Amino acid sequence: MATSTQLSNPKVQIGAAIGSLVDLTDQATSATLTRTVEALEDTAFGTGSRTYTGGLENNELTVTMFMSYAAAETYASLKDLVGTKCTVQVNPAYGSGDSATNPGFVLTNTYLESLPVINSSLGELATVDLTFTGGVYSVDVTA
Repeated sequence: MATSTQLSNPKVQIGAAIGSLVDLTDQATSATLTRTVEALEDTAFGTGSRTYTGGLENNELTVTMFMSYAAAETYASLKDLVGTKCTVQVNPAYGSGDSATNPGFVLTNTYLESLPVINSSLGELATVDLTFTGGVYSVDVTA
């Protein structure tokens, strides 16, 4: 039985660099940050099974956001980041700062390849899916 649970309400910040992150939490509806270390086969002759060692990290953050064209909202905050290396930080809980129980998961030098500028259906709220690829993964636990 679980001894600790997390009610999902993450904080999502995106920007050109760590000092210029914009809090886009009020536009985000989901966030999945996956840390991946590529497997490199190091199987040698005489072994009965394949073995692997860690290679390069290849991290990915996928965020679904409501599309807003107002100043300091989704489009205005992200349009200049397309095709550039940028920084994202996601914390498990919104209300508090970085700590051991609310770490800031950070990708620096992550790449935003595309930004859907229109994704609309009649009678529905417009959302866009963003994928940030690569980047250096770190965890910030200091307030």
